[in-house]
Amino acid sequence: QVQLVESGGGLVQAGGSLRLSCAASGRTSTINAMGWFRQAPGKEREFVATISWSGGTTYYADSVKGRFTMSRDNAKNTGYLQMNSLKPEDTAVYYCAARDRPAIIGTPNYNYWGQGTQVTVSS
Repeated sequence: QVQLVESGGGLVQAGGSLRLSCAASGRTSTINAMGWFRQAPGKEREFVATISWSGGTTYYADSVKGRFTMSRDNAKNTGYLQMNSLKPEDTAVYYCAARDRPAIIGTPNYNYWGQGTQVTVSS
């Protein structure tokens, strides 16, 4: 089993920045990819970004490309999502997820999920 704990959410004004963290524990050696998803009120959960845990290759949703950057620190078993130029439409609960298969853009098929962290962007 892998446990994931997100942190770093909060309230920020439009144009501001936040960095989310996702700390993994447990059988972290099984992690092949980590992803970030978000769910806004009344909407379905959507893919944001994913990273290959070993090679660091990243993939992004078109809506965040150029504004968000995903990275990881293997030594700390932690993934990050740096969010810049935030917009009100980025407001959502952000979830990190981990899977034992390679990173694939857009797939929702992850083995483990965190509890989520709220990001609110005011206009």
